[in-house]
Amino acid sequence: MATETTDAPVGACVDAGGYALGMPQLCADWIPNQIFWLILCLVAIYFVMSRVALPRIGAVLAERSGTITNDIAAAEELKQKALEAEEAYNKALSDARVEANKIVVDAKTDIQTKLDAQLAKADEKIAAKTAESQKAIAEIRAGAEKSVVEVAKDTAKEIVASMGGKADARTITAAINARMKG
Repeated sequence: MATETTDAPVGACVDAGGYALGMPQLCADWIPNQIFWLILCLVAIYFVMSRVALPRIGAVLAERSGTITNDIAAAEELKQKALEAEEAYNKALSDARVEANKIVVDAKTDIQTKLDAQLAKADEKIAAKTAESQKAIAEIRAGAEKSVVEVAKDTAKEIVASMGGKADARTITAAINARMKG
């Protein structure tokens, strides 16, 4: 006997082979069943979310908010401390500059005083050396004049003698003295 297969629908949405006819989601016979399961799933999701997930998320958000608030407060406190430290640094820096300028002025004054004293000593030494040098030059000049006079007398005697004359010492001395005066 031959089995006869019919493709006649068993229900409005399923054929004899158990296959859906068209889109089963859009089958009007199944819509009430789908709505029931949809509501049941939504209620289960709501209870799971409201009792488990949302409190955990809320706790994490509250903890985060608290941490952020604490971090902002700590940052403001550190910022205030940094501003105070900067003011103290600037004050210390200006005080150090004033002190350095005072030290520089004191050092310049001290150096100028020492320099003036050293210059006065050097001027005294130079004046003493100059006086000694002038005295030595005067002695040398006097000695040189005396030597020139002696040489001139000797030379004049020799010249007169070589020309065959006889010159006396007084005449030669008077002639040399007259010539020396100009």
